[in-house]
Amino acid sequence: MISISEIRNIFRGKVSLNEPLAPFTTFRIGGVADYYVEPEDAQDVLSIVNYMSSKGLPLYVMGNGSNILISDDGIRGVVINLEKNFSYLKHEENKIVSGSGVKMAKFADFAIKNNYAGVEMLAGIPATIGGALVMNAGAYGGETSTYVNEVTVVINGTIKHFSKDECGFVYRNSNLKSSIILQAEFNLPSGNKEELMKHRKELLLKRNEAQPVEIPNAGCIFKNPENNFAAKLIEESGMKGRSYGGAMVSEKHANFILNHNNAKANDVLELVRIIKKAVREKTGVELEMEVKLVGFEEVMN
Repeated sequence: MISISEIRNIFRGKVSLNEPLAPFTTFRIGGVADYYVEPEDAQDVLSIVNYMSSKGLPLYVMGNGSNILISDDGIRGVVINLEKNFSYLKHEENKIVSGSGVKMAKFADFAIKNNYAGVEMLAGIPATIGGALVMNAGAYGGETSTYVNEVTVVINGTIKHFSKDECGFVYRNSNLKSSIILQAEFNLPSGNKEELMKHRKELLLKRNEAQPVEIPNAGCIFKNPENNFAAKLIEESGMKGRSYGGAMVSEKHANFILNHNNAKANDVLELVRIIKKAVREKTGVELEMEVKLVGFEEVMN
């Protein structure tokens, strides 16, 4: 076990041992991290990555904690949280530079304030820029990657700059999973501030009416199959309102599993298995998880 004092010899940010992770996730589920760190800057990220790699410890990057389910046993190794110190936004010439820890709502509001369009529909995504880029998160026809110009990352112990094409963006995926995103540059089209703000408010109202935002959840559990909707298939399979342990399929939107009553990660995972089996038997469709499993020995799609 590496001591905190040993880590502080090469690291300036916050560091703690056996940090509970549930409070850092939108699901409010998960065990502890062996090591939890909040780097001060890019050099801090490099230092902790290279040091922990030399010790053979795995690293996991965490932002807003949405779209993930952390095991009840927690995460072995190091959890790096960039939300606190990588939450800067800069308007430079015709582009916006965003730190990876910026929340999507803050990013969208900053863009609108500076009369930029194309991201107002992303304001309701409960993610940071870093996580949204890794997953190429999207909503209402927009995707995080649409106006990306360049992404700055730490990979293989060095800082690199990836062009949009090098990021390999596809539907709800990218090739950034093995990188730690530090910041991203966006070239956005111009727009009218008042019209954009009105559109943003309309979409947020639509989202809040359709999704169970008031109860802890990780967002949509399953990807939408080609030419279909996971929520529709789940509802047709009689799974709406189904529960297991403290986890329950939302009555409002069937592609959401809720932390209804102090759910454990294993409750959610078992409910996922029940849903997949029901949909497979009813429709012949094999649902694929959109929420990522973290800290599990068994990874299930």
